[in-house]
Amino acid sequence: MERLCTLFGIWADEPCVECLALGGGGSSRCYYRLRGATRCCIGTIGDNVRENEAFFSFTNHLRAKGMPVPEVYLVDQDRCHYLQQDLGDQSLYGLLYSKKQLGGGFDSEMLHLYKQALADLDRLQKAGRDIDFSVGFPRAAFDRRAMLWDLNYFKYYYLKLAYIPFDEDLLQDDFEHFVDLLHEADCSYFVYRDFQGRNIMLGDKLYYIDYQGGRQGAAQYDVASILYSAKSDLSEPIRAELLQHYVSLHGDPDFMHYYWCYVLMRIMQTLGAYGYRGLYERKPYFLESIPLAVANLRTVVENHPLPCALPELERVWHAIAANSATSQPQSDKLTVVVQSFSYKQGLPVDPSGNGGGHIFDCRALPNPGRYAEYKSYTGKDRPVIDFLKKEDSVSQFLDNVEAIVAQSVDKYLERHFTNLSVAFGCTGGQHRSVYCAEQLAARLRRRYPSVNIKLLHREQDR
Repeated sequence: MERLCTLFGIWADEPCVECLALGGGGSSRCYYRLRGATRCCIGTIGDNVRENEAFFSFTNHLRAKGMPVPEVYLVDQDRCHYLQQDLGDQSLYGLLYSKKQLGGGFDSEMLHLYKQALADLDRLQKAGRDIDFSVGFPRAAFDRRAMLWDLNYFKYYYLKLAYIPFDEDLLQDDFEHFVDLLHEADCSYFVYRDFQGRNIMLGDKLYYIDYQGGRQGAAQYDVASILYSAKSDLSEPIRAELLQHYVSLHGDPDFMHYYWCYVLMRIMQTLGAYGYRGLYERKPYFLESIPLAVANLRTVVENHPLPCALPELERVWHAIAANSATSQPQSDKLTVVVQSFSYKQGLPVDPSGNGGGHIFDCRALPNPGRYAEYKSYTGKDRPVIDFLKKEDSVSQFLDNVEAIVAQSVDKYLERHFTNLSVAFGCTGGQHRSVYCAEQLAARLRRRYPSVNIKLLHREQDR
């Protein structure tokens, strides 16, 4: 963060007075909101230089074509730290989610915004046809190799982890034939790769972020990405209206011939990603997303037959749709996620996606990490537990925390809410925060036996 603050001083010609960690997505990049007396920007740290260079190059090209993407203000000489335009906190998905929480949903405002996003997408895809694809990371094009990567990701991180049976040799044959079909489409467009509501920001107009994975490919993929985003959970009539809107602007007479194939491709890519983050890494947000993606797959498979026979792949799709372990929506039982973290690594992200909850600062408590005999232990080990348990200030802190959290749990149960996040932070995320998270989780389990209590230790899990 020091380097970002130095960059801010060079760009803004004033010192940085606030550096606030922002929640990231599924990548390893870290984001911070940097403020001075009069200026503000987003500081980014990304350790993959090739990916960063793709973002810089694509941004320069798209901005030159008048596309609403963030301006890159300043890049450090290491090409890993850079400053970019602050587009605020409200995303298209965030607006839709808040409307649903308030009992609304996809209203006329959302329809207008989605139609605008699809119109911008058409412009963006065409504006990028002459972009320098050679900088694309990890490949210049969404070609046969890249498609097979995604399909194998789906096979190993979803099918195997969800225990979906398949004949590997036959499935690979169908993968090859499926890719042949996909590659018959016009693959000369700029493909955003992750065109969905979380990457569309609401300001004076719609802005578009996180396209560093862009490459050359078929326009159908991005349309499938936004219309079949699992968490957005759009209805089929709305999807049909939005699709027709895009097709009328795009003007490719062969677009629909390949569209449903790309929808299935995108859903399989999504299931692979959810499988890795959810079934493998056990992250609650992604686990909760799997049934929604499966529901999308079931809808497409049942209503839009492929133009060619892919028997093993189709058998796998039907097996996924019938697998009760991953195809049923999550119950409405309250889940409280209790986690520990290090303030040095930024604030934690609520794994449910709700963006709220309690954060308690443990740095005022006695610190066993200051003593050599405790440095090799964590808050789950007996020496540290004994050290903290004898401190009256720690017990009083936990009593107060339990009272605050219990007040929320009681109200959440009364209102049938499904997720609550509670986090404890300390300097290193190893001793005090871990101990407090463990103790609160144990207290809540005793106090609320019907509530699902999940315990995470962010720095140790890393």
